[in-house]
Amino acid sequence: MLRSIRKAGPASTAHVGGSGTRYDREIVRLALPALGALAAEPLYLLADTAIVGHLGTPQLAALALAATVLSNVVALCIFLTYGTTARVTRLHGAGQDAEAAAIGPQAFWLALAAGIVVAAVVAALADPIVHALGGDDEVAAMSARYLRIASLGVPMALIALAGQGWLRGMSDLRTPLVIVVVANIVNVVLEVVFVYGLDWGLDGSAWGTVLAQLGMGIAFATVLLRVFAPPDPERIRSLVSIGAQLVVRTAALLGCFVLATAVCAHIGEATVAAHQIAFQLFGFLALLLDAIAIAGQVIVGRALGAGDADDAYAAARRMIEWALAAGLVIGGVFLALGDVIPRAFTSDPKVIDQAQDLWPLFCAMWPVAAIVFALDGILIGAGDTAYLAAAMAVAFAVFAPIALTADTVVVVWVAIDVLMVVRLGTLGARFARRRWALVGAHA
Repeated sequence: MLRSIRKAGPASTAHVGGSGTRYDREIVRLALPALGALAAEPLYLLADTAIVGHLGTPQLAALALAATVLSNVVALCIFLTYGTTARVTRLHGAGQDAEAAAIGPQAFWLALAAGIVVAAVVAALADPIVHALGGDDEVAAMSARYLRIASLGVPMALIALAGQGWLRGMSDLRTPLVIVVVANIVNVVLEVVFVYGLDWGLDGSAWGTVLAQLGMGIAFATVLLRVFAPPDPERIRSLVSIGAQLVVRTAALLGCFVLATAVCAHIGEATVAAHQIAFQLFGFLALLLDAIAIAGQVIVGRALGAGDADDAYAAARRMIEWALAAGLVIGGVFLALGDVIPRAFTSDPKVIDQAQDLWPLFCAMWPVAAIVFALDGILIGAGDTAYLAAAMAVAFAVFAPIALTADTVVVVWVAIDVLMVVRLGTLGARFARRRWALVGAHA
């Protein structure tokens, strides 16, 4: 029988109060390759932007619109990674490796089905989506064409998400790092050849991405289908269940960020430019903390699967300490460089002034955000995704009214800081009560 009891009482603190340094090596072992895989995508996007940017401003604007659509689609489908990790890591921790392996093919079938549907929707609605984002004339036409071509690679991109989730659950973070890095290098090479060598222009960028995603998808499909199995409705249903909850959580989080940008754009050009500087830095720096969160998913899920709630709690506390230390360092460094960093992005005095106005709020956010990211990973690893979805909905409900009444970039960033504080309160309370610490192969 699968156990779903929670260890509690005085005995549960037996080694929680001791030194957490014994977890450090494992955190580093998991977090470093995770960070490498996470960093590969923004580095590729930077190279992609440089390649397309030399074609001209219309092409770069078209890429920006298409990339916005595709990045948000992938973000919404991140449940294929997190949901698969949450299921597999518990089974792996419980020693049920055969059952954990059986999840691989089902994650493949789910990702393939979702990818086909998403690709069809993106291709069919490319024109109205681009126009809704503000594209028009030549830029809209190029962006829509890019989306229709790039949609061919979406199924393979989602298979890659599922493959990363399965491998993380099996505590293998080196294989996805190698596959993702190689795929991104191939992508850049193909784009250079297609865009400049064959003179395909923006279409060459799209086709290079599709072919690189095809190779990446095949590599991950090979991993997922080591032991081939046809679709199993019961196992797929378990992945869909946790996935739906993660979609709600992710959609609410993305909604906060989209709303913040939209409000800043409505206020004025200088406001949205200042916001963009801070928000792009936020996205980049979050990679460091996401790597710790991924380690949290794996270590916590594995410990709970093995039936040791005490170990899961102690490891989680250590990861929170790591995250807090990282957040304090990030906040302190960027506060000290507040007069320098905005000037590296712009020479417009209006933008610089507004960036410096929001800077204290941007820096003060990091210790809180760091703990929130760690708690996110811990609760995902524990499979506590229903609570995560509800907590994120509450945070959105608090954030939205503040953001919608904002008339300066400072108020927008007050709303973002409040968002993080609310998330810290809801997730921190859950963590402290240990209701997430259900042991056994299934939560």
